[in-house]
Amino acid sequence: MKVLITGFEPFGDSPINPSQNLINAISEGDFDDVKLFKLILPVDKDQAPNLLMKAIKEDSPDVVLSFGLALGCAKISLERVALNLMDFRIPDNAGVKVSDQPVVEGGQNAYFSTLPVRPLLKALQDAGIPAQLSLSAGAYLCNQVFYRMMHYIASNGLDIQAGFIHIPAQPEQAAASEKPIPSLELEMDLQALKVILSTLLKFRQG
Repeated sequence: MKVLITGFEPFGDSPINPSQNLINAISEGDFDDVKLFKLILPVDKDQAPNLLMKAIKEDSPDVVLSFGLALGCAKISLERVALNLMDFRIPDNAGVKVSDQPVVEGGQNAYFSTLPVRPLLKALQDAGIPAQLSLSAGAYLCNQVFYRMMHYIASNGLDIQAGFIHIPAQPEQAAASEKPIPSLELEMDLQALKVILSTLLKFRQG
């Protein structure tokens, strides 16, 4: 199974992004029967989706797992819907802030994740990992990348399972925050990724 896994660089006030740390911490040798492709995306509304589409075209993955940070969330969140909407709460790292704009002009209103989100949720919870289903990935870069990915796959008729997963802050972010925020250790994120890949392998093998 060829899997493209993406995360984001830091943004806002934080010097780290747990999704970047997760991508940097994994290696292909950690997973049996999986060929990994890794990509860290810039928090840039123009560059991020284009780099992801380029990677999908070049790597021809069977699965794309995109990860991002959900600051303030206590559980790993399996996102269900990508919305055709950009409504940035803060500027991206290029200083761009947009409001009430479509991700793709004339595109359909939304796409559903094609990951088996309920079986993934059960597998994570059975492994003792805090996880939940989430309706949408918001309206910032995470959602933009999610929507563009699903739009590209659908428009080109590609046989690729894809979806977006938000992960909580890491303890060092919680320690640096003036407000109390939940966090998960990197080791828990890595365990979750192993569970997700194992579950997807079982689904593909029938």
